Formats: sequence, structure tokens, C-alpha cells
Amino acid sequence: MSETTVTDDGIEARYYTTDAERVLTFSREGKTAAIAQNIEGYAMLKVRPTPDGDELERYYGFDMALDHAAELLGVSPHALPIPEPATDMGM
Repeated sequence: MSETTVTDDGIEARYYTTDAERVLTFSREGKTAAIAQNIEGYAMLKVRPTPDGDELERYYGFDMALDHAAELLGVSPHALPIPEPATDMGM
């Protein structure tokens, strides 16, 4: 499992891979959001409240998934730091 973490303006973003998924998590002031995609990187993005939580919604585009994650954290999508390996998520 590889992992990259970046923090900006109080928001921590963590990108990692598992045997089955690429996962991007965000945390801010006790709130969390996660975006997951299959390990091959071609399926829709799943937004969850936590990395292992129930799926809330699926999106084709990374921007839409980021909008939903930002909403869960109560911030603007533009405030979310994105680790370099996660920049190509989405279809």
C-alpha cells in the first residue's frame, strides 16, 4: 500500500491504495469524507462519509465527487488539497 498525505488550511487529504481500491480521504475538525475508485482506475467514484462507510453517491467526474466531499466537510471544493497521485481519479 502506498500513501501520500497533504495538509492545507486545516484540511488533511490522504491518498492510498488497497488491494481493491484507490482511496482519497479528507478530514477537518472531526468531519471526514472519502472518495474511492476501483484499483484499475476506470470505474465511477464512490463518495462515503468514511473510507469504510456506506456509499452515499457515485459520480463519473472527479469534480462532482470533490463537490460532495467538500459539502460533507463544510468547505469549498477549491479548499480541498489533492495529493498528486489522486489527480487522475474519475472517468
